[in-house]
Amino acid sequence: MISFNKFYQLIAQNRLSSWLNVLPAQLTTWQKSELHGEFAHWEKTLDALPNTTPSSIDLSNSVTIGEESDINNGEFKRIENLLKKFKPWRKGPYHIHGLHVDTEWRSDFKWDRLAPHISDLSNRYVLDIGCGSGYHLWRMRGAGAKFVVGIDPTQLFFMQFNAVKHFAQDDNVHLLPLGVEDLPELKAFDTVFAMGVLYHRRSPIDFLYQLKAQLVKGGELVLETLVVDGDINTVLVPGERYAKMRNVWFLPSCDAMVAWMERCGFKNIKVVNTDVTALDEQRKTDWIDTESLEDFLDPNDPTKTIEGYPAPKRAIFIART
Repeated sequence: MISFNKFYQLIAQNRLSSWLNVLPAQLTTWQKSELHGEFAHWEKTLDALPNTTPSSIDLSNSVTIGEESDINNGEFKRIENLLKKFKPWRKGPYHIHGLHVDTEWRSDFKWDRLAPHISDLSNRYVLDIGCGSGYHLWRMRGAGAKFVVGIDPTQLFFMQFNAVKHFAQDDNVHLLPLGVEDLPELKAFDTVFAMGVLYHRRSPIDFLYQLKAQLVKGGELVLETLVVDGDINTVLVPGERYAKMRNVWFLPSCDAMVAWMERCGFKNIKVVNTDVTALDEQRKTDWIDTESLEDFLDPNDPTKTIEGYPAPKRAIFIART
């Protein structure tokens, strides 16, 4: 079983020390809970990854760990075969000793859209809520963040992150298998990211308060979510599914989203980007074995989802406490 002791030791010495009042008990409960049926298999796969020494690591322009020349052909094939046991890989891409983990999402596109608009992450404590397998955690670290924590309850994503970390070996980047509802009011992070999460929450207002509770005074929130066109009163509440997703609750207009954030006490709110999700950003690859965006859209009208709603459009909001 993966140990969290190193994380406990680190936060005992930094501004997150108050988290130790609840976190060990939470993670002990998680470890004793009914885990995914494949979890034991994933652990064995993780343990089987070869130990390597990367000649270089680039987290500033990509997530590139090592070169192919660092390892022999047998090790390359072994890494490829083992990492494919963690499919589907949703967020990325990753480059590990020359192996291109070509994930469903080109998460680097999103990073390129938001990076020019956020505050300098140098020496910051950063939290990414709903971080998936942690692609953006590595980019945040590459942008200079001092200590990066991601939370995501999906156990496969947790294992994928640990597979990448096996090669990167960075003690300042962590992912915890928790949901936002598990977080106490830490008020300790300089920047909080919440990307692709709000529309999965049954109460978006409560979610915004939960985000605010993690930030230091004057801290920055970077929020990305699905939106629809309309005025301050426009909010789409889909039926059972939106783009084949079951758990989509509220898609506000940009003006409505700003109003929600203002109501929760956020300041200096800016909409810094809107973008219709393109087929080159979310697509099928050899690393997912499942449907992707092309299957979620109306084949006769790609401006609509398969259910007839407006096709996915995302906006990035930046605000301060």
